[in-house]
Amino acid sequence: MGKDAKDSYLVGLIGSGIGPSLSPALHEREADRQGLRYLYRLIDIDALGVPPQAVGDLVRAARDLGFDGLNITHPCKQLVIEHLDALAPQAEALGAVNTVVFEDGRAVGHNTDVTGFAASFARGLPDVPLERVVQLGAGGAGAAVAHAMLTLGAGRVTVVDALGDRAGDLAASLNRHFGAGRAVGATPDALATLIGRADGLVHATPTGMAAHPGLPLPAELLHPGLWVAEVVYRPLETELLRTARAIGCAALDGGGMAVFQAADAFRLFTGREPDSTRMLADIAELAGAVGTPR
Repeated sequence: MGKDAKDSYLVGLIGSGIGPSLSPALHEREADRQGLRYLYRLIDIDALGVPPQAVGDLVRAARDLGFDGLNITHPCKQLVIEHLDALAPQAEALGAVNTVVFEDGRAVGHNTDVTGFAASFARGLPDVPLERVVQLGAGGAGAAVAHAMLTLGAGRVTVVDALGDRAGDLAASLNRHFGAGRAVGATPDALATLIGRADGLVHATPTGMAAHPGLPLPAELLHPGLWVAEVVYRPLETELLRTARAIGCAALDGGGMAVFQAADAFRLFTGREPDSTRMLADIAELAGAVGTPR
């Protein structure tokens, strides 16, 4: 039976501390509108009392239990790869998987974080300059966002991370994929100089989340000529976005990335086309009004 012939789906999310995730509601609401029976289960490794390395066992169990697919989040996006049968090109290039589709008994890994951020950015900040982009954070989300920015045509992305080796490793990986000189690693002590010359700032660290409040950089480094794009979406209005908008920066919240990566995963799971406009309205209701660039 082809995917488009089914009307019942069982999917899940594997990760740590995922109780507040909006993924179940985003997926199930869209499925309801399409007349599908769609159950989205949370598989929280903390609640199960198992380490991140157990992700392989959880993926195998889900496949054996008849799941159609899984989303994968922190801290399992890299660890899951060795337990999969195949990788889509984007996931392979990134070295991270956030979506696993079970097809004919095989587990195939995808990454919809890249496409999700790219779609959100193109929609929310369509005409901003991209010659010099500074990105805070070189973790799993950072890798996806940096790939998206270079795919969108950024001239150079400078990846800043407190762990200098991590920033350098990500930059090296990006240069292998996109060409020499497209990315460079840096540490926070260079931020003042970098931001002063930058067209835009992408934030991809946990700072600003409900559990990690605050600003990821000194407020005085922001300037009105800078656009700011956020990955955090709980809350949608982070302190960084509030501060940036107050001085006149064009700004984009993380809600769009959350929606578009979920829409791409929904498409992979079901073979059906989601309505991302309706899903943006959902996240506005679920997490507070989605900010618009201004």
